[in-house]
Amino acid sequence: MNSIFSPQISRRNALKLAGAAGLAGTVSLYPGRRSFASADKELQLAVEAKRIVVDSVESNAIAIGGSVPAPTLRWREGGEVVIQVTNRLSEPTSIHWHGLLIQGVMDGAPGFNGYEAIQPGETYTYRFQLRQAGTYWYHSHSGLQEQQGMYGAIIIEPAGREPVRYDRDYVVVLSDHTQENPRAVLRNLKSQEGYYNYGKRTLIDFFRQAEREGFNAALKDRLEWGDMRMDPTDLADVTGYAFLVNGRGPQDNWTGLFEPGERIRLRFINASAMSFFDVRIPDLPMTVIAADGQFLVPVQAHEFRFGVGETYDVIVRPQEDRAFTIMAEPLDRSGYARATLAPRPGMEAEIPPLRPRAILAMSDMNHGAMGMDHGTMGHGAMNHGPSVGGHAGHASMSHGTMNHAMPMQGSSGHGAHGAPAGHAMAEPPPADGAPPVGWDQAGTLPGEKALSYADLKAFARNSDDREPSQEILVRLTGIMERYIWTLNGRKFEQGEPIRVAHGERVRIRYVNETMMAHPMHLHGMFVELENGETERRPLKHVVIVPPGKEVSVLLTADEPGDWPFHCHLMYHMASGMMTRFIVERPTADASGKGRA
Repeated sequence: MNSIFSPQISRRNALKLAGAAGLAGTVSLYPGRRSFASADKELQLAVEAKRIVVDSVESNAIAIGGSVPAPTLRWREGGEVVIQVTNRLSEPTSIHWHGLLIQGVMDGAPGFNGYEAIQPGETYTYRFQLRQAGTYWYHSHSGLQEQQGMYGAIIIEPAGREPVRYDRDYVVVLSDHTQENPRAVLRNLKSQEGYYNYGKRTLIDFFRQAEREGFNAALKDRLEWGDMRMDPTDLADVTGYAFLVNGRGPQDNWTGLFEPGERIRLRFINASAMSFFDVRIPDLPMTVIAADGQFLVPVQAHEFRFGVGETYDVIVRPQEDRAFTIMAEPLDRSGYARATLAPRPGMEAEIPPLRPRAILAMSDMNHGAMGMDHGTMGHGAMNHGPSVGGHAGHASMSHGTMNHAMPMQGSSGHGAHGAPAGHAMAEPPPADGAPPVGWDQAGTLPGEKALSYADLKAFARNSDDREPSQEILVRLTGIMERYIWTLNGRKFEQGEPIRVAHGERVRIRYVNETMMAHPMHLHGMFVELENGETERRPLKHVVIVPPGKEVSVLLTADEPGDWPFHCHLMYHMASGMMTRFIVERPTADASGKGRA
């Protein structure tokens, strides 16, 4: 009888994983999917301007390999790939291989690790070994090109057997598309705070709130938000997007086929420029098996929220001979992306109505004691040096009345380094018609479960059990009125880079002093999310830091290089929210320290 587990995974763990997920069967790929390349073969990709049509509306885009999204690249772990990228644009371009463990110069971020952008008319050859398996993606790291369509999926098949088996395998790339030139979008954001916030509260909303809560309570709430010059409806910087699934709008309706009873692997990738999504498949529970390309102990959920750059792999098993809707709602509920799973082409399921948009709570602002500056920068010097007493940079940090010891929602009682706040199972929607209150409230139906970071448990034990030698404080800061986003109060290249020794074990503590959530991405390495697990912390390449909250991760700095470290909201990064994370080259004296 064929085994369902990889030789690298113990039989006990494999049976536990298979039993929890109920996984069996064989892999059969959806016919007709655009997939290029295999390990040990060369691939040519051209980057060029293109017109695309979304729901019968034509607009400008930038394509890799002739399509938006770019072709799915299917490779095999352990092989070497060679990709020749030709730039047919009139401006420099690049391709970053998001989440891949590769040599720094091949990472594809201009200005880092000696890599330079590909100039118009030139061809650059990427060559690297595949050191991992899983679901990843690739995208431009030049200007604002990612917003225009420069993104695609990467699937790396494992060298051995996978710990899960399935009958069909689909990539689901979610993205946001605008007919505006991204440069115009950024100018608009800088010209007026809340330029795209079309859903601000009105006088009618005030009277409805007063009817529910009383006039004095409603007035107090409005005055508090007014004093902070903030708006609780400001969930997304940019609205008015068309939301796509594999390059198709809701009317175009991307469809994946199945036979009832089959197990379907869905590889969700958030390739947006700016959008978080709440993803669900009504009447079809999901078993989440991987996050950011790394296997998890399976966990069942009815929906999940994920930020820009994150990926989740799930297994679903539809038993009925009917269609199901894959529904993805942005936080501001300004539209939706949808796709269909169906036994036959042309079938559709009901599209559920959009759920109410949440509004931010005062707890998301930590009662206004944030480092968010509405006028001048006013922040101390960036300090990334070794910590004193385990806290780097405290001397230059102005806390005000911010309470860093506040209990974290969904923390499971693990103290300061427990589960990340604000990314927990949602509460039932209010019964009185009021909008859900709090960044993490998706309007999850009663009796259903929204996945949280606290649910993530790595399938394999963490390989490094050392305590961190230092803690690096990363404050997420900015100036809303001028649309300037910063790390520790400094725009990119205005502060000192973060430096760590090769092999050093460090803790990175994010403190979000803004009213926006930030998906933080470190190139070149995985971090271990501190979510209450002690031996199986999930590995992540993007970590969401909710507004007004703290999140911490552990890192073994085993990849030498000069790595980008930034918020993956594209307009935040373009406005300064990035720094350099330098892992020093190993020396003869340090060769025995840390890990190779």
